[in-house]
Amino acid sequence: MRRICLDHQASTPVLPEVFEAMCPWFTDHFGNPLSLHGDGLRARDALATARGQFAKFLNATSSEEIIFTSGGTESANLVVKGTALARQRRGKHIVVSELEHPSVLNSVESLEAQGFTCTRVGVDGEGFVLPDAVRAALREDTILICVQHANPDLGAIQPVRQIGEIAAEHGTAFFVDATASGGWLPVDVQAFGASFVSLSPHRFHGPKGVGVLYRNARARLSAIQHGGDQEGGRRAGTENVPAIVGAGVAAEIAARDLPQRVAHAAQLQRRLWDGLSKRVELIRFTGPLLGARRLPGHVSLCVEFVEGEGLLLVLDLNGVAVASGPACVSKQQRIPPALKAIGLGEELARGNLLLTLGRENTAEEMDLAAEAIGKAVEKLRGLSPSWDDFQAGRVDSVIRPRAGAKAAARP
Repeated sequence: MRRICLDHQASTPVLPEVFEAMCPWFTDHFGNPLSLHGDGLRARDALATARGQFAKFLNATSSEEIIFTSGGTESANLVVKGTALARQRRGKHIVVSELEHPSVLNSVESLEAQGFTCTRVGVDGEGFVLPDAVRAALREDTILICVQHANPDLGAIQPVRQIGEIAAEHGTAFFVDATASGGWLPVDVQAFGASFVSLSPHRFHGPKGVGVLYRNARARLSAIQHGGDQEGGRRAGTENVPAIVGAGVAAEIAARDLPQRVAHAAQLQRRLWDGLSKRVELIRFTGPLLGARRLPGHVSLCVEFVEGEGLLLVLDLNGVAVASGPACVSKQQRIPPALKAIGLGEELARGNLLLTLGRENTAEEMDLAAEAIGKAVEKLRGLSPSWDDFQAGRVDSVIRPRAGAKAAARP
């Protein structure tokens, strides 16, 4: 069976060039970067090269501003907890958006149990954090602002430049989580005015097991993991040299191919949504309209009178991989927090579907996927008592009420 992957926000396949670059570091060049002999020096040089690649990728001032971690989750923990420890004498207040990744929100919760406080800023109906709301949340004792560059559930590209200006005016550290956008949008730490920016290379065809954290040289950060002196003393533990080497190559390729990658993903995004709009009745687009304010290759929607999890499973059996809810919390089988944040009711939110496209997807696959989703929805609705009630007029549609309200599906 031909399989179609429409879940590239969860992960992406490693590019052949990336895999090839990694292979020698598993076998021939296995030295520890802290060793004093030649093999250790070779490994240190490899790390230095990767730091330079990411410094250029992010427009950092120096490669010394790049810290390698095990992934986006560790990077977020290090920023939130490390900033709190380093700046607690100034204050113990943190501002975050409601849409932040669990690694940020749960880190904040752990700090709240230790006497810190947090203001959680809401979003509008499309999932955007309003800069004025961030400004209003600031206090004299605010030490950190956390806002994603782009939300992986709704595709909303946040106004991080404006928020960065607010953070600078206030003298507050600013963390931008770019794990959903890195490799798919330009990420410029200077333009963002960011103190910290995190990336997950496995989201842009690099390997898993490595995270990249930019730290502005002036930003204070205490280590939360102790041991050796790796990563300038800010992240103890032997570096994952093969993954770091591969991540650097993935960053170079992403920078080189970004215009073509974005154009390709956006074209497929439009084709997929147009196909779904024609084939599936009673669906609602979630997040911003297709265009400059939305991640390319990102389609999120809710299907009425269908459970998203059931739809995912039927599609998987038919060779189409999709997501229903964020990958990091979907096992808890709850309504995605992002959908709650934009005010979507449970009757629609439980039918959510997230489709994210990659560089290897084709126009033909978009047509096949739209057809498969249409058939899966038809099958599941045929087994749904609520659909029978709707057909019989005993219940109404939220998306297109019989009273004559406008349909909520949008291009």
